[in-house]
Formats: sequence, structure tokens, C-alpha cells
Amino acid sequence: MTLEDLPKFEMYETGQQIRKSSKSIKSNIVEGYGRKKYQQDYLHFLIISFGSLLETNDHLDTLFSVQSLKNEIKYNSLHSDLELLGKQLNRLITRISASLAEGRKK
Repeated sequence: MTLEDLPKFEMYETGQQIRKSSKSIKSNIVEGYGRKKYQQDYLHFLIISFGSLLETNDHLDTLFSVQSLKNEIKYNSLHSDLELLGKQLNRLITRISASLAEGRKK
């Protein structure tokens, strides 16, 4: 989307930001998973990933609201995918947070 559907000036500005923040979502989940033995570290990376997801969604919303992204079907599809991933990530963060809190009580 960032290389095909945006005006040139957005491809190199906001498009690049979306590419970076969306890659950060996955990268932080993976890095956190690599440290899952240390639940606090895992949680930290998941929270960073969630922040990157929110950033990606914000850029997408901005592009659509200023009409730089005009394809409503693509916007809705991407927005829906981000919303689903956000819910899944939030459930994982909540589960790990509860697990950590339970471990502190012991």
C-alpha cells in the first residue's frame, strides 16, 4: 500500500513511517518471544510492539483522513487487520501481566 497507493510525497514521508512502525510490531514480538524465559522482558517488548501498532494505525488513519489514501476498501482491510492484531496482542499482554502478578504473590 505504501508504495502503490500513495502520492509520491507521502510515499517517502508517512509511507516510510508506516513501513518502519509496522515492521517494528513483528520485530518486537519476535525479540520478546526470544526472551520469554524472562517474562518481564517479554512483556516489555510486547508493550513496545503494541505502541508500534498504534503508531501504524494512526499513520494509516491520517493518510485516509487527508485523502492521500483514497482506496477505502484497502484502508478498511488494513484497519481491520490492525484492530484484530491489537486485540490479540492486548490479550497476550494481559495474560502475561496477570501471570507476573500471580508470581509476585507467591
